Amino acid sequence: MSEAGEASPHLDQRERRQAAAGAPLGALVIHEIVRQQGEEELERSFNGLAWSGLAAGLSIGFSFLTQATLQGYLPETPWRQLVAGFGYTVGFLIVILGRQQLFTETTLTAVIPALTRRNWGTTLLALRVWAIVLTANLAATWVFALIAAQPGIFPDTTVRAMAELSARAVQGPFWQKLVTGGSAGWLIGLMVWLMPSADASRALIIILLTYVIAICQFPHIIAGSVEAAFGVCTGQASLGDYAFRFLVPTFLGNAAGGTILAALLNHAPLAGELTEAD
Repeated sequence: MSEAGEASPHLDQRERRQAAAGAPLGALVIHEIVRQQGEEELERSFNGLAWSGLAAGLSIGFSFLTQATLQGYLPETPWRQLVAGFGYTVGFLIVILGRQQLFTETTLTAVIPALTRRNWGTTLLALRVWAIVLTANLAATWVFALIAAQPGIFPDTTVRAMAELSARAVQGPFWQKLVTGGSAGWLIGLMVWLMPSADASRALIIILLTYVIAICQFPHIIAGSVEAAFGVCTGQASLGDYAFRFLVPTFLGNAAGGTILAALLNHAPLAGELTEAD
């Protein structure tokens, strides 16, 4: 396929280069960018993945803190959640723009090399990345929750809002968490897929998609872990609530949304072209 404007009789050589530079990235190019990111993750050391995962887990705590702060100071109106939802985007901005290792991003990028090469060695490497990043993310969310639960650190209005968000994190039936968690994984997966062609709009895409997760109350395995762990640390919820009413269904939903829907549906249409390229 020729580049945009390459064969146009109406453009000179300089204008043809400008047309090519302004053309949107093709699906195969985006796939290759995401695949290369996944290859880099597969090659990272244990320490590199673990420390980056810990940083991401702590950073995502600011989604919980900022959303609770906004919610705490807003009047109790039907639109309060729509405004407070913007606070939820803060942690994701820090993590994604800071290139920290977040589990729901890794479910997409690390699995693309496995789908491309289709061998057990690459699949095991992808699972290794998943395990290290998820463990580090969750451990850091508990650290953030333990700190946030200490009396006198944050204003009472913020703490009350934190308690409200925490209670919501462990509410709802298993199947609901599973389905809505799939929606969150899907949106995060699509966000990763949109990043290569976003350029200056990267922050806006992160804000818009994570804002949708917030206002629709889709559970996210890492951001929600801070909320659920806060409930355990303050005695509002048990470890059983954390594990079986939040962690398990949300993990399954996020992983399915990020892997089966985003990765497979974005990879499958290009599988034939990738085989030909090989």
